Amino acid sequence: MNQDDDLIVKPTTRITPDSNVSLIDTSMGDERSYLDNYASYDSYIYGDADATVEDTIETMTVYDPDSERYEDIDLSSDDEVVNCYAYSRKTGEKVNKIGLNDVSRALSNSGQFIWLGLYDPSLETMVKVRDAFELHELAIEDAFADHQRAKVENYDNDMIFVVLRTAKLEDNVIRYGTTAIFMGKNYLITIRNGPSNSYAPVREHCHRRPEKLRMGPIFVLHAILDFIVDNYMPITDRLGSYLREQERNIFTYEFNKETLRNLYELKSQLVHMRAVILPVQDICSFFINHNKSDLISPFSHAAKPYFRDVNDHLLHSLDAINGLNEMLSVVMNTYLAMVNMGQNEVVRKLAAWAGILAVPTAIAGIYGMNFDFMPELHWQYSYLVIMAVIISLCSFLYFNFKRLGWL
Repeated sequence: MNQDDDLIVKPTTRITPDSNVSLIDTSMGDERSYLDNYASYDSYIYGDADATVEDTIETMTVYDPDSERYEDIDLSSDDEVVNCYAYSRKTGEKVNKIGLNDVSRALSNSGQFIWLGLYDPSLETMVKVRDAFELHELAIEDAFADHQRAKVENYDNDMIFVVLRTAKLEDNVIRYGTTAIFMGKNYLITIRNGPSNSYAPVREHCHRRPEKLRMGPIFVLHAILDFIVDNYMPITDRLGSYLREQERNIFTYEFNKETLRNLYELKSQLVHMRAVILPVQDICSFFINHNKSDLISPFSHAAKPYFRDVNDHLLHSLDAINGLNEMLSVVMNTYLAMVNMGQNEVVRKLAAWAGILAVPTAIAGIYGMNFDFMPELHWQYSYLVIMAVIISLCSFLYFNFKRLGWL
């Protein structure tokens, strides 16, 4: 199955605890494109307003947890089972690739553990996986739940279930997906739903470090968690760049609905992004500050520093989002203050001109009352004197308003 979510159509349904999974038919209806399924996960469009098509093309890089950044990777597979390998606990080396039908036999070997990776699996595949690994039905339901909050749960000290929200930047659009992770004593299963980066670079990274794989499934879980967290940073960087672009438009006295709408949408997306990232902190804390009774028995305490490192990366992303939130609040307040200043300036100009025009209006009103006994009306130079008075008073008011900055 192609991992791209363009023009892909497949049958889907929801798994519930009371579902009769043994009677599931592959011909179930309600075929929907993935773009429709995950439209609610998409964010507003952001990015450089002057960006070209070449600027939005994502580059392929190799996963390196020691680097500061790594961008998107887009690898495709026509199979729901992206990988299923057995690894030696003694050496950490990859033993062999196995199929789902051979999982039960591999699980019986205490000297090995299995890493199974799935991408948008069908119900038939999940039935096989559930039966082979004896997964809890509630965890299966949560793995396919829409808008699932990131969390970690322990099932009878036999399995740990982790849900993470993934974020992927595609052509200046942030798309959100979900990754569910099942970790047992001798297995780790990842299920990717919706937009996310391929975990192929994570596998390559782990394969190059067999001494770390000797820790067992916990090191694989750390590597995936680290990969997801580190991919938040390019998105926060892009949001920061977009905010700097909008700052160019705020120092103007003219009100622009488009600028205010862009700032509001950016604020909304920062709130959304923070809601996606913040629960991951609880997951890191679970593995850093856990009790012995909280985890499955083969958990290696040597893995704790790795989760502390992931937590540091996560705090970096949270600090970036909090900083952008505060800066955006300042920008919005500044923009509205500038607009108010512009409106006040218009009001001052109108008031100044109204004061100047009040002089001839008042004088014309007095001499327009048509009384019989108004001596000035019969004076030979009355018109010239009145015009001189009007011009003098209007000039006096004009220059004073000009000096005060009202005109």
